[in-house]
Amino acid sequence: MDSNNQIESCLSRKSSEGKPQIFTTLRNIDLNLLTIFEAVYVHKGIVNAAKVLNLTPSAISQSIQKLRVIFPDPLFIRKGQGVTPTAFAMHLHEYISQGLESILGALDIEGSYDKQRTITIATTPSVGALVLPVIYRAIKTHYPQLLLRNPPISDAENQLSQFQTDLIIDNMFCTNRTVQHHVLFTDNMVLICREGNPLLSLEDDRETIDNAAHVLLLPEGQNFSGLRQRIQEMFPDRQISFTSYNILTIAALVANSDMLAIIPSRFYNLFSRCWPLEKLPFPSLNEEQIDFSIHYNKFSLRDPILHGVIDVIRNAF
Repeated sequence: MDSNNQIESCLSRKSSEGKPQIFTTLRNIDLNLLTIFEAVYVHKGIVNAAKVLNLTPSAISQSIQKLRVIFPDPLFIRKGQGVTPTAFAMHLHEYISQGLESILGALDIEGSYDKQRTITIATTPSVGALVLPVIYRAIKTHYPQLLLRNPPISDAENQLSQFQTDLIIDNMFCTNRTVQHHVLFTDNMVLICREGNPLLSLEDDRETIDNAAHVLLLPEGQNFSGLRQRIQEMFPDRQISFTSYNILTIAALVANSDMLAIIPSRFYNLFSRCWPLEKLPFPSLNEEQIDFSIHYNKFSLRDPILHGVIDVIRNAF
């Protein structure tokens, strides 16, 4: 039986016997033996492998003998001052080297091993569209090996406290003591309408603004109660025709009607590239501000890579 058929037969047998057999097999194999196998394979000799691993040649030879008991093959044949791998050993090397690389990547605490790691940054769709292009460029400049994933925000505090996501970027307010945050940027509020809205030709016609149909953005979080109250005092008589938590929906509605809406100015700058939107001047409203922050579990700072990513993101804004 050639080396390919031997390995395929072995893998097929393990697969048919189910998952428990995998753990039994691994328990019966000293993974240090696989490290020694790789060292002998890469350095083409027992003496060289012994020097690299700081072991005696005798210990290396004994380990190879143990591997020959596990695998039905001599694995290495003496050739001059070194050894040459058998066909079975060459095929085995492909699996073992990939497995050891995966283990090294998973155990890469310091980030010195140049393999991909996934960092999850949860956002709403609108905040993601606003901040992720900047974040992606910044992270790839400093950590090109990282893979970024952008899951949705479902239960922010639980996602962070249970380590279901690494970072969350939003304007939310967290009460969980394990969750920390840093403000990335502060945005001013603006009153928007569609291009060509008749209100654009009127100067500070407060009554007309109040009588116009308004779309109300409903941001989540207790920290917005003060902002909502102040806006209500500015527009006590405004006519609310539509409410939504989705700022994308609000922008689309305003662009296709005579309705008005109040949104953060950075979103206006972004959405006005997609829809025909304009700002209505309203100085007192423009003084109102809202914070957008990066949130994370405080224990995540123990991870040097994640700590570095947080610093990179903060410096990008």
